[in-house]
Amino acid sequence: MAATTAGAAEPPGLETQHREIEALLQNHDLRAGDSWYLLERRWFEQWKEYVETGDQNSSSFPGQIDNTELFEELESYRLKERLVENEDFVLIPAEAWHKLLAWYGVVADQPALERKVVDLPSTVKVEVYPVEIFLCLHSDMENVLTAQFSRVDSINVIQKTMRKQFEVPESAETRLWMKSSETSCERLRNVHMTVLDSCLSSGMTVIMELRNADGTWPSSRPQIMRNSVEEQDSYKGQPGVCGLTNLGNTCFMNSALQCLSNTPPLTEYFLRSAYLDELNFTNPLGMKGEIAEAYADVVKQMWSGRHYSVVPRIFKTKVGHFASQFLGYQQHDSQELLSFLLDGLHEDLNREVAEEAWRNHRRRNDSVIVDTFHGLFKSTLVCPECHKVSVTFDPFCYLSVPLPVSKERVMEVFFVSLDPAAKPVQHRLVVPKAGKVSDLCAALSLATDIPANQMVVADVFNHRFYKIYQADEYLSCILDRDDIFVYELSRGSVEEDGDEVVLALYLRERSHYRDYGSGSSSYGTSLFGHPLLISTPRGQCSQESLYQLFLQRLARYVRPLDPSEEVEEEEEADDEEEELYKTQTNGVSDDEGEDEDEKPGPSKREGGEGQGQGQGQGEGSASEVNQSNDSTEPAEAGATNNVGKAGCSREDAPPPRRATARRPTDADVPNAADGTLAAGRQPSDEDEEEEEEEEDGEDGEEEKEQATPHSPQPNERLPKRKCCHAKRRKQLFAIQAVNSNGTTERGMGEGGCAFSFTSQPYVAIDWDPDMKKKYYNENEAEKYVKHQSMEVPHKQTTVQLQQCIELFTTVETLEEENPWYCPTCKKHQLATKKLDLWSLPEVLIIHLKRFSYTKYSREKLDTIGTGLLRLPAEEDGDGRGAPSRYDLIAVSNHYGGLRDGHYTSYARNKDNGQWYYFDDSKVTYAREEQIMTNAAYLLFYQRQDKIRQPTLPTPRDGSSSPSQSANEVTSPPQDGVDGATSCVNMETD
Repeated sequence: MAATTAGAAEPPGLETQHREIEALLQNHDLRAGDSWYLLERRWFEQWKEYVETGDQNSSSFPGQIDNTELFEELESYRLKERLVENEDFVLIPAEAWHKLLAWYGVVADQPALERKVVDLPSTVKVEVYPVEIFLCLHSDMENVLTAQFSRVDSINVIQKTMRKQFEVPESAETRLWMKSSETSCERLRNVHMTVLDSCLSSGMTVIMELRNADGTWPSSRPQIMRNSVEEQDSYKGQPGVCGLTNLGNTCFMNSALQCLSNTPPLTEYFLRSAYLDELNFTNPLGMKGEIAEAYADVVKQMWSGRHYSVVPRIFKTKVGHFASQFLGYQQHDSQELLSFLLDGLHEDLNREVAEEAWRNHRRRNDSVIVDTFHGLFKSTLVCPECHKVSVTFDPFCYLSVPLPVSKERVMEVFFVSLDPAAKPVQHRLVVPKAGKVSDLCAALSLATDIPANQMVVADVFNHRFYKIYQADEYLSCILDRDDIFVYELSRGSVEEDGDEVVLALYLRERSHYRDYGSGSSSYGTSLFGHPLLISTPRGQCSQESLYQLFLQRLARYVRPLDPSEEVEEEEEADDEEEELYKTQTNGVSDDEGEDEDEKPGPSKREGGEGQGQGQGQGEGSASEVNQSNDSTEPAEAGATNNVGKAGCSREDAPPPRRATARRPTDADVPNAADGTLAAGRQPSDEDEEEEEEEEDGEDGEEEKEQATPHSPQPNERLPKRKCCHAKRRKQLFAIQAVNSNGTTERGMGEGGCAFSFTSQPYVAIDWDPDMKKKYYNENEAEKYVKHQSMEVPHKQTTVQLQQCIELFTTVETLEEENPWYCPTCKKHQLATKKLDLWSLPEVLIIHLKRFSYTKYSREKLDTIGTGLLRLPAEEDGDGRGAPSRYDLIAVSNHYGGLRDGHYTSYARNKDNGQWYYFDDSKVTYAREEQIMTNAAYLLFYQRQDKIRQPTLPTPRDGSSSPSQSANEVTSPPQDGVDGATSCVNMETD
């Protein structure tokens, strides 16, 4: 207070002065926010002595108020440290101070020592020593000012002080940082918090930062992608036409941000900084304003017109911090991100005013998000028993509308005929979406005239049967990308009294050399070509019979031996071969087999489980083995390898699964009691027959001998071959019993073991590389014919958006898992439910439910939406206004399938009315006809009466864009749907 002179007002009598001041001192409580004043104690004691004398001429007259003794020095009038109340000074309420000041005045130039009463956590007291803080600008850290603030002052008081001291214009957007040490700075986000609650203390520095013209903050400038500082600072483009850098699978986030950024009312709200006055830092459902601030930073950078592309790294970090599902860099759904963001912005900006369904909602929820995006559903429930009608109203932020789901499905399969000379034929079939494998066979039967019960459907992958399907399995377990083969079988293998067994035949090529280095002296094999299902009479499973059968079945692409080549050759076996034969069973040595039992199969690295099943043949197997290194030694050409006794397959090694293969179900697990004969088990009478081949010098006639009833134990050696120098007929390949994975395992084919016809028998034919090269025609083996059904173009389904909305509002019956409690019937009922749009928002977001999940199938619907650009909506349900009409302003696109894909967006710039295509950091011009594609996923509409006319002329042509750059706007790629379809070939995330 400025100095005043004594006698400014005629003082009352001394007794009156004493009585009035004493009454104020005794009856005045400390109340937070009140002002009290420091008074030098000796002056106050002298005043008391003076008024108590009752003599106005007393020598104890105190004179003007003088607080000189309380100041450290008289230039700054800085208060001395560690002053003690009632020793160095007394505190008097403001009313008492003003009376004394009026009666006695104060020494010239001395300021009044006004102090506030503060409500601290443990006490209420007068704050004698305020917080002394250093102030400076981020752009000029050397120019530091000192100022004092009460602990109950708000941060806004500091901000206003700094604006005044540093002459910062009110239009400039600022933010404050609290520097507590040389290396530690913290944002002072909530300007309404007090100095005390912000943990500001004396000696700290508050730094004011001004937002750059390009929307960035000086402290986070490196977050901008630019070719050079000079080029970036000189660039001036269309505001809002700015890419977003993909940080690694963040195209879903970029797509949603671009759509939201091109929503005019929300963007203008942030661009004019209206959010600063509405940041809610105390909402327990919010994110302390951090999501709103991070989003504001991205929007201001995108709409500054100074950037080709922005790196939204800080925003991504904030999202992951508050929504852990978005941590890391996995692919996510743009609709899920949008839902989180709208909810987060709403809670961070919730005004929470306290003013029936809509009004109740607004009492608790009041933000720019509610103003812009929220509408109201009318939900009508009708009890099926008493017909009680219940009507409720619920708010919504976006509409998730279903796409009409077709009940049919198009599948492509390869039909393999019984005719060896016929090539496989590719068919395109229309089948029930919720149908079974039998329905697929029935559809194929109409096209081939082959009875459906003579067909077996199999999934072929990596040259083996990934799965052989049963007729009653659902088609939903077959994916569109699966290679499905349908094999024709003979009647004898499908009739109840038929005497034929179905063999699964694999083709293998063995390596040139034995792998002695691995400790096993055996040949490695690898699968090739397409497997086959072949039926044969049960009694004709001898080596020679199967050889002739396979040769006949492969006749289209396997050249038979010429008569001149079918020369009997003498087999020569040295001592090493003889010893190897003694210690091996079907190409697996005893030592090798023991090693294999102790270590995991090589297929562990493929990390998959699968299954193989044969129609009418029981269930397959479920273990893991790799085909490429199976350590088996097929019998040498023409050597005895009696499949009739060696065909017993344990079937515990299915083929490796695809990288994204389905999980095996309980139905895929083999039956433990499948009747398979294990090595060393006493065979039955039917299984005891053992065939031995003897070469007759003249006619080559084969004779059968009865096998001994005793099967050799694992540690017993097989008898020596009868003749180490016997003669044999030259053969193209050797036959080997294998498991469902195409691998020969220890114990397969040991004496007395026969095929198990209660499970699928698997057989491999092993080719010597030289023989395969000479007699196997790979080109012919891969040929197939396209059926005329493949020439019929696949029709793209189209649907009007209005149909989707009508489907959304149709009457439906509640599911059993979610009944409604009828208050009249007093029990839960499966009521009918109907949703109506009661009131509509300014910006209507429609989510097309392209991802369909039912108990029968999982798929992405590729329906093309038509009528997207204009959306006539019915009159608001409450009848308050005319019918609402909406124009499309942005689209989030999804290209790809259920598990992967890429997100982009189309958006209409609010300033020039031009459509743009945003693909992460790249931006191109777009036209309206490009937008109607089967990729449209999220649609943003704005009411026509709220759309502001463009303030800038629409660019005449994208090609007129200035110098082209990777991040600059270029002309549209193509016209119409084709232009959008080209995006499918872009690299996915």
